[in-house]
Amino acid sequence: METLVFLFPQLNFLAPKEEAYFKMLGPEDLLAPRMKASNSRFKDKKSRLSLLLTKSGSHENISPEKKTATTTNNISPEAALRWSDSFEDLIRHSDGVETFSQFLRTEFSEENIEFWLACEEYKTIDSEIRLISKAKHMYSVFIEAEAPKEVNIDYASKVTIQKTMASPTNTCFDAAQSKVYSLMKKDSYPRFLTSDIYLRLTKRKGPGNTMYRRRSRSCVFNEPRGEATSDSSDWL
Repeated sequence: METLVFLFPQLNFLAPKEEAYFKMLGPEDLLAPRMKASNSRFKDKKSRLSLLLTKSGSHENISPEKKTATTTNNISPEAALRWSDSFEDLIRHSDGVETFSQFLRTEFSEENIEFWLACEEYKTIDSEIRLISKAKHMYSVFIEAEAPKEVNIDYASKVTIQKTMASPTNTCFDAAQSKVYSLMKKDSYPRFLTSDIYLRLTKRKGPGNTMYRRRSRSCVFNEPRGEATSDSSDWL
């Protein structure tokens, strides 16, 4: 099927004004512009999709375990071993604090070390204006109910801190800091010493790690002996 298209002389400056031009266009002539427009839209969508993928790939979804690979490479096993002497030895060193922070991120409790560090900084402030500003910020971030990084302290301690916000002092967070410190020392620190993060630093192996369980169809492998059992209850 052919379509008759008139080309008016006004669009052709060399043609007489009274002359009308026309051209017989076949189906392929009409289809070509449509295909060109369709291809253009497809390329545009493909380009936008590629851009989105590039942007999403630029923000790597790195787990806390993977983060430790690049930040703990310079810590010697000897230095890391000294952290097992006491929690005080661990918290006294910047590398120890950073490694312990990485471990707490794996347990989703990094707010404890962040609060403790904020308290240490807070106690050094000698400007009244800065002290008030910092105290209100710490209260809103760590203390008040539903705070983004609310620490696990008792209600009475929170009320006591709240009352000091009108005129905060350098010591108004001391009681809460002590409780968070005790929580990390008694609860998190022992688990840290047996964690993969710490054991990799000290070149040690975890307790009972002669048995490595892997996802398998029907068996668990005991690597030192190369044996396998088919007990389905050992599945992870």
